[in-house]
Amino acid sequence: MSSDNATLSAQVNKLNISDETSSDTAPSELVAVVDDLLNQLSSKFSNLSSELIGKMDEMSRRLDNLEATIQAGNEQGRSE
Repeated sequence: MSSDNATLSAQVNKLNISDETSSDTAPSELVAVVDDLLNQLSSKFSNLSSELIGKMDEMSRRLDNLEATIQAGNEQGRSE
């Protein structure tokens, strides 16, 4: 992930244009950099969302199993 951050930082640095370099940067280059950044952010957001949903599903399954175990223990205790 640190290499992703380095890539993003390098691209953001391209966008940090001072007065003396503004004439050297073509608008199409800026558009390409911004598009690339947006695509990277979108991809990272999708991956994070998928991971989060997966973890929530796993947590839900574990809670369901725990609840079933507790209910089974309570029913067994009542029958004794």
